[in-house]
Amino acid sequence: MEEKKMIHLVIDDVNVEVEEGTTILSAARKANIDIPTLCFLKDINENGDCRMCVVEVEGRRGLATSCIQKVEEGMIVHTHSKDVVEVRKMVLDLTLSNHHRDCLTCIRSGNCELQALAIKYNVQNVKYDGEKTKNVVDDKSPSIVRDFKKCILCRRCVSTCKKVQEIGAIDCTGRGFDSCISTAGDISLNDSNCVFCGQCIEACPTGALHEKDDTEKLWEKLYDKDIIKIAQTAPAVRAGLGEEFGEEIGYNSEGKMVTALKRLGFDKVFDTNTGADFTIMEEANEFIDRVQGNKTLPMITSCCPAWVRFAEKNFPDELSHLSSCKSPHQMFGAILKSYYAKKLNVDPNKIFVVSIMPCIAKKYEITRPEMEEDGLRDVDCVITTRELARMIKQKDLDFNSLEESNFDDPMGEATGAGAIFGTTGGVMEAALRTAADLLEGTDLKEIEYTQVRGEKLLKEAKLNIAGKEIKIAVVSGLKTARKIMNDIKNGKSKYDFIEIMACPGGCIMGGGQPIKSSKIRWTTDVRKERADSLYSIDEKKAIRKSHQNPVLIQIYKEFFEKPGSEKAHKYLHTDYKKQEKYNY
Repeated sequence: MEEKKMIHLVIDDVNVEVEEGTTILSAARKANIDIPTLCFLKDINENGDCRMCVVEVEGRRGLATSCIQKVEEGMIVHTHSKDVVEVRKMVLDLTLSNHHRDCLTCIRSGNCELQALAIKYNVQNVKYDGEKTKNVVDDKSPSIVRDFKKCILCRRCVSTCKKVQEIGAIDCTGRGFDSCISTAGDISLNDSNCVFCGQCIEACPTGALHEKDDTEKLWEKLYDKDIIKIAQTAPAVRAGLGEEFGEEIGYNSEGKMVTALKRLGFDKVFDTNTGADFTIMEEANEFIDRVQGNKTLPMITSCCPAWVRFAEKNFPDELSHLSSCKSPHQMFGAILKSYYAKKLNVDPNKIFVVSIMPCIAKKYEITRPEMEEDGLRDVDCVITTRELARMIKQKDLDFNSLEESNFDDPMGEATGAGAIFGTTGGVMEAALRTAADLLEGTDLKEIEYTQVRGEKLLKEAKLNIAGKEIKIAVVSGLKTARKIMNDIKNGKSKYDFIEIMACPGGCIMGGGQPIKSSKIRWTTDVRKERADSLYSIDEKKAIRKSHQNPVLIQIYKEFFEKPGSEKAHKYLHTDYKKQEKYNY
């Protein structure tokens, strides 16, 4: 393999050596020299539109845009000269001139890249203040809000939606002063082909895109003494929540999180991992039934509502491939309002179930008409990791010094298999642990399926279980999911079992998780740090297989009888229907 040519240059009096073809921005960051950016997202949005990253190159007229300018041999670069600073201030001034500067009441205050740069460059007055873009708010969706007045036209959300997810629900429309990021026909995101994955929120540097906030509604319920308030927390939340309070990325905040929820006013705090164990039992049973009964294969997981909405809109003729299992938090909500209500001898109408999720699509999922039984919604409210952090701060809780608490009995016991649900490959690995034991008829000791772990957007493996070769695939990101589904549609699929998660990296990188700046996303493997946290939880668990969870065993014995039973299908399963796709 031919070695790449190395280029030598000087940046701010620091000698730097990088491969030919490297940008000045990348070279500077290799040398730990910070060049500010606004529109830049590594490998996603590298267009040089905002000009915030300009630098001075000796011997050249004008300033170079460092995110697209390639290095050259002997180049001498200055990242903080007088001219550079003046241009950056002008860029900020022009950007802020069309920005509604209501920072004190903005959901991103304190975590806004534009705000941070304005502070850094001491922009105290806006010279070019004038007419501003129309103030339009699109909040029709149960999951996501678009606030036009805070958009800076960086196009990071557009590139993420197009290149990462291959949805294309939004784009830059209009010309000149009337330019804005919107949908085709300027319809609501709720009526577009948006699937509510929330990756655009993660990409947005300001508050132009954010989750639909349900904290005020929840506070009202927490003050209500006449209802039983139950919280359930997804596995990925504990791997992200601490970041909102200055902890390292991936810090396991489980114990403090439980304490905080109890201090907020919840009567019971349970673990959605228990719901994940039920999902595995039902899903593994369904997969075995399909394999042994020569029924529709490949079977595809259905615990991600953004993926389900994507399938319903784009591949309605292939919906039979989806598992009929509800997602873990919907299953758990249904169990709490049926089995658990009977155990407590309380009216299930008095139980208010709140799911704390890393995902904004879960807000949409609980509104789906089929997510109820016996006239009761499975889950009453969903808040994201970020919303929980805001509520903890509103309560004036010192999160970092909170004592650690355990989940409540008897529904708080979960396995390691439930914990790894939050990362790509985790659902598949958990399902295989149970399916393999059931098919082999023994308690297998080799339970870590490392083939399905890691950051690749498509992971494949062939496994021999009970003398049968099982071909599996793990997919994260809807761009890759589209390729897999097209193969199924065209009769070219080679798999028996497929896991699909809409967010690249899985739930740990969900649209409701703590938002990281573009710089942190470049310099730190956020996905790996959070995933390692969940794998560590799994490794420390005494029970690491869903079918060995004693709580699950007891509930099947007392209520559901067995996986796949008529009662299990009533409360734990659902179906999917074609959704109309908006034609651009």
